[in-house]
Amino acid sequence: MAGTPTGPGLLERRLGLTDAVVIGLGSMIGAGVFAAFAPASRAAGSGLLLGLALAAVVAYCNATSSARLAARYPASGGTYVYGRERLGEFWGYLAGWAFVVGKTASCAAMALTVGSYLWPEQAHAVAVAAVVALTAVNYAGMHKTVWLTRGIVAVVVAVLAAVAVVCLTTGTADAARLDVTSDATVTGVLQAAGLLFFAFAGYARIATLGEEVRDPARVIPRAIPLALGLTLVVYAVVAVAALAVLGSVGLGRAGAPLAEAVRAAGLPALVPLVGAGAAVAAIGSLLALILGVSRTTLAMARDRHLPHVLAAVHPRFKVPHRAELVIGAIVAILAGTADLRGAIGFSSFGVLVYYAIANASAWTLTPEEGRPARLIPVVGLAGCLVLAFSLPLSSVIAGAAVLAAGVAAYGLRRAITTRSP
Repeated sequence: MAGTPTGPGLLERRLGLTDAVVIGLGSMIGAGVFAAFAPASRAAGSGLLLGLALAAVVAYCNATSSARLAARYPASGGTYVYGRERLGEFWGYLAGWAFVVGKTASCAAMALTVGSYLWPEQAHAVAVAAVVALTAVNYAGMHKTVWLTRGIVAVVVAVLAAVAVVCLTTGTADAARLDVTSDATVTGVLQAAGLLFFAFAGYARIATLGEEVRDPARVIPRAIPLALGLTLVVYAVVAVAALAVLGSVGLGRAGAPLAEAVRAAGLPALVPLVGAGAAVAAIGSLLALILGVSRTTLAMARDRHLPHVLAAVHPRFKVPHRAELVIGAIVAILAGTADLRGAIGFSSFGVLVYYAIANASAWTLTPEEGRPARLIPVVGLAGCLVLAFSLPLSSVIAGAAVLAAGVAAYGLRRAITTRSP
């Protein structure tokens, strides 16, 4: 199949449909659901649900484009591979750079989130320990990673279900608080959609792991929309439950929105359970992030955009072990020395650029190659660009600076290569 790497240094195809869906759910139903609703509600006010719906539409277009491309190019790297094959080397590199740099910072931010929930006084130490432990799990092979992800998803969904039931069945819930017309603005809804989109972006993990999926042409196009659809249902129910109890103003002011929701619903005894669920969700997000970054690093190392030594695949565990160790070490250092929880903003910008390139790549597919309906990549591309530049100005500036640094590095490498005899 086009774009599929060959040779002894390949990853092993171990993931079936259920495994791929679980990986997607573990990536999307993560710490974002416990934290993203508050800033999104501050931005959109009563239009929070409209922002969620808009984020879901853009995510659906991106997911469909990614699924068709992943079926065509079932190799590690996701949009790095699609951009390279369909648009040219530079666009693939730009997508890979945005993903690796942005998501590495997100890994550190998520590790610190784990530390903040489990032991706030020693957040950095716990963050480093979490990174080391999860890197070891990923190093031991995909089977161990899928097993742990299943447990994490089960725990997090159970906690979210408890939150929804408590909020919707108590006398404090009021359907009038769900009115989306009272103070919503177009700008606020767009900004909320950009913030909430970050929580949906985990379906890319399925495409990034394309080289490890059995029968990718059949499994990936089914797994991505299924995982996205299940996640949307969970997010919509939780958002409605929290809004019904707190209202958009109360939700926007909440430091820990779901904990505040169960407290307002009259069951403060559940607050520790929500905190535990958030910690487990953050661990799941971190596990999936490290997994995705290491696979994109592998793909870029194969093409020597990153040191070629990182392209090695472990002969026994069939994982990109050097890439995993290097990414794990970098994330551990960042998590132990800096507070990067504010990095989520520029990571969101990078992810939206990443998917914009995916949609542009999907536009070039022919009907024989499984091209989606033309409207899907058009809406996906336009939606990504609009949401990217609707993010807070600081996030846009930071994201643009990261992309500019990547472009400069690419130009320098090309200049050196051209001059070499």
